[in-house]
Amino acid sequence: MSGNAQRIVVGMSGGVDSSVAAWLLKRAGYDVVGLFMKNWEDDDDDAYCSTRQDLVDAAAAADVIGIPLEAVNFAAEYKERVFATFLAEYAAGRTPNPDVLCNAEIKFKAFLDHALRLGAERIATGHYAQLRARGGLTELLRGADRAKDQSYFLHRLTQAQLARVLFPVGALKKTEVRRMAQEAGLPNHAKKDSTGICFIGERPFREFLNRYLPHAPGPIVTDDGRRVGEHVGLAFYTLGQRKGIGVGGRRGASGEAWYVARKALETNTLTIVQGHDHPLLMSRALEGLEASWVAGVAPTAPSRHTAMTRYRQAAAACTLLRSGGAAVSVRFDAPQWAVTPGQSVVLYDDEVCLGGAIISGTHGAGLASTEPSLDAVG
Repeated sequence: MSGNAQRIVVGMSGGVDSSVAAWLLKRAGYDVVGLFMKNWEDDDDDAYCSTRQDLVDAAAAADVIGIPLEAVNFAAEYKERVFATFLAEYAAGRTPNPDVLCNAEIKFKAFLDHALRLGAERIATGHYAQLRARGGLTELLRGADRAKDQSYFLHRLTQAQLARVLFPVGALKKTEVRRMAQEAGLPNHAKKDSTGICFIGERPFREFLNRYLPHAPGPIVTDDGRRVGEHVGLAFYTLGQRKGIGVGGRRGASGEAWYVARKALETNTLTIVQGHDHPLLMSRALEGLEASWVAGVAPTAPSRHTAMTRYRQAAAACTLLRSGGAAVSVRFDAPQWAVTPGQSVVLYDDEVCLGGAIISGTHGAGLASTEPSLDAVG
C-alpha cells in the first residue's frame, strides 16, 4: 500500500481488526473515511445486542486515527437479503451460515454501493484474507494467520467486488494486529473478538429462534428406531449437535455422548446416535447448489482440490466430480464429520480460494443419504 490521495472507506465495526485496517491505510497516506454499519433493529435494547457500544468503540478509534466516521443503517437490506433467507433455511431443516450471505449481500454490496456514492475508490475491511492479481483476475487467498483465516466466509464474492476491496490486516497475525493497536493508542486494542451471528450478536440461539420460528415437536429416535424423547422442532437442532438435545440421563449401551445425526422433515423425526465418530455422522461425498466461484471461473471437473465444509476446519483432500451450472458434486478421500446441509463447501487450490456452494445433500459412510441422492458419485 503506497500513499496517495485515493479515498478508501473502511467498514469499522468497533473491533480491533477493522480499526487497525483503518489505521494502516491512514498511515499509508490514503484519504480514509470510517463507516459503521447498523444492520439490526429488532431488539436494539437487548442485553445481547452490542450495537451502541460498538459504535462508541468505532468512534473512539476513528478519533485516535484522525478520520471521520459515518454511521449508516442497512437494517432493511439485512432483513430482506440475509435474515429472511436465514429463517427460511432453518424452517426447511437446514443450518445456514449467515456470515457467508451477509458478506455477499451487505458488507460487499450494500456497503460497497454506499461507499462509491461517497466518492470512494475502494473499500476496506478487517477480514483475515489476502488478494493477488494474476492473469487479469483477482485471486482470493487465505489469511496469513491460518487460525483467523476468513476466506471461507468470502467465497461468494465476485471479481467485480474483489477489484474494489482491500484487506489491510490479511498479511498479519492476530497478535501483530493487537500489538499495533496498542502501540497506536487505539482504545479497543484488547476488545474481545465477536463470535455471534453476523450483526445480531452473541445470544442464546434457541431462545432467539423461538421468536421467529414455530414449534413443531416430534419424536427423538436412536439409529435402531427406539424412541427416547421428544424434540421441540427440527429447526432448533443441527447435525453434530451434542448439547441441549434433551435426552440427559439416557446413556445407552455404550455410555458415550449423544449426537444429532439426521433430521427427517417428512416424519418430523430427529435421529440421534452415540459416539463422536458414529458412522451416521460421517460423509464421503456431498452435493451442492447455488455454486459461486470467486476465482472468476468454475474449475473443470473432475479435478483435485481441498475443501472445507465448515469454518475453522482443516481442509480435506477431495475430488470435484461435477461443477456444471449451479450444482457441484464432491467426493472426499476420507469421511468427513457432520457435513451439514445449508452450510457451505468451499474449495481451495493450496492458498487460493476457488469458491463453493451451499451443501444440499450428503452420502454417508453409514446411512445411504440424508438428502437428495448422489448418483454422480456412485
